[in-house]
Amino acid sequence: MPQFGLCLLLLYSGLIHHIKSHIKKEDKTSEKERPNFIIILADDIGWGDLWVNRPDNSTPTPWLDSLMLKGKRFTDFHSPASTCSPSRAALLTGRHGLRNGVTHNFAVGSVGGLPLNETTFAELLHDAGYYTAIIGKWHLGHIGSYNPVHRGFDYYFGIPYSNDMGCTDKPGLDLPSCPPCLRNQYITRKHEECYTKVALPLIENETIIEQPLDTWSLKDRYATAAVNQIFTASISKKQPFLLYVALAHMHVPLFHNAFLNVTTQDPYTASLSDMDSLVGTIMQAVSTEQLENTLIWFTGDNGPWEQKCQFAGHVGPFVGKWQTSRGGGSAKRTTWEGGHRVPTVVAWPKKIKPNSTSSALLSGLDIFPTVLSLSGVKPPSDRRYDGIDITDILLNDSDTGHKSLMHPNSGAAGQFGDLQSVRLKHHKAFYITGGSVTCGGGSGQQQYHNPPLIFDLSLDEAEETPLNPESEEYRSVLKEVEREREALLWDIATDKLSSAVYTVNPAAVPCCQPHNPACRCHRLK
Repeated sequence: MPQFGLCLLLLYSGLIHHIKSHIKKEDKTSEKERPNFIIILADDIGWGDLWVNRPDNSTPTPWLDSLMLKGKRFTDFHSPASTCSPSRAALLTGRHGLRNGVTHNFAVGSVGGLPLNETTFAELLHDAGYYTAIIGKWHLGHIGSYNPVHRGFDYYFGIPYSNDMGCTDKPGLDLPSCPPCLRNQYITRKHEECYTKVALPLIENETIIEQPLDTWSLKDRYATAAVNQIFTASISKKQPFLLYVALAHMHVPLFHNAFLNVTTQDPYTASLSDMDSLVGTIMQAVSTEQLENTLIWFTGDNGPWEQKCQFAGHVGPFVGKWQTSRGGGSAKRTTWEGGHRVPTVVAWPKKIKPNSTSSALLSGLDIFPTVLSLSGVKPPSDRRYDGIDITDILLNDSDTGHKSLMHPNSGAAGQFGDLQSVRLKHHKAFYITGGSVTCGGGSGQQQYHNPPLIFDLSLDEAEETPLNPESEEYRSVLKEVEREREALLWDIATDKLSSAVYTVNPAAVPCCQPHNPACRCHRLK
């Protein structure tokens, strides 16, 4: 393993040297005081997948371990939703789905996306002189004005949605296992739960450059693109930059570096190592160019996809026992802790205390106001926001996060986007419960609760035994929960709201050669 790590280090060094040699260097200008931002968003990652959270205490992620030692780890950080599109929309806008209009996932043939009257922090930073780029998964609309290059990003390289939403020639590891793309238009094949008609596209800006893409080489291509954008901004353009890296890891189908010696029992750990090496490439690029004024924020879009069994991550102690004892899972798509509590660390040399920890109640919603605050950019004043500026928590010893935090319904129960789970300090209330599909295929029934279930997470992080509704503690917490929830719902009802278009049309499916099987085309670049 040490020899393999040395080989990777040499490969990273060679990659960075190659990219730098092909970028034109302009005359040096004065050092910008505004920080660079690198936001790394892992897909379907569990709270128990990284760092000291890992149950077996193993360390397959040396680069992410290094990032943790250089920054501040957050133990009570939550994704804005428990599924892809709503979580990403909220992260980019600082607003719940009930405000920004994105309450559930967009499809391969969606004609819409994140509503055009919503403003992303990329747009605001771009207008303030930042160079902005996104590498990876978008999943907020791919047609016309919904493309990332029209939502504030100067450059886009990645997949328009999840990496299981299209066939490939060399399918990754998934459950069920999906077949490769068709090569003959006269052959028809149906495979339940698999996309077989249209190949997974790789897009650069607004052009499909490969369909189907090779996911097994995706990590290296993302790494090259990310490093290229860092050096383009810092060396050629001499601008502060925002790099948003939305990883395909750890979403199924899993893939990993072909050099890794992986057993069939341990593909998830291999993919974790693969993700770690990509993060390492980015970290080394920042170090090589001595970009000390760069904040790196690593987090996840939601918890693991339990239905995928050995190809899913780990929720740690947040197992949602009340739900699992009644049937159904308690991770992705649910509002149990395993669905939205995600591993998170933020590093910024000489600014954030190294190897520090915070237990503040925080959310991916907070990225929007915090990034804007640190860059000196003001958000639009014609709407309201759900995220808070956590600059004081990052730079100082403050642990004052959200007093309350609402978790939107994300598919396991209730209406998409409705805020029926409420976190109040260390208590959590459920007005509705429901379990996602488990590894064995079962799911939990939707149940409404009036009065709500209330758990004390400080004593019961597994969410197993709710408080007695007759207790003084319950009554006291319930009053505050109702007050906080009613105040937020009123604030949303009186806010400027957006509505997403979820219409699906076959003509909206990304397809570079409609006459070829699975839209197949050769690499165009």
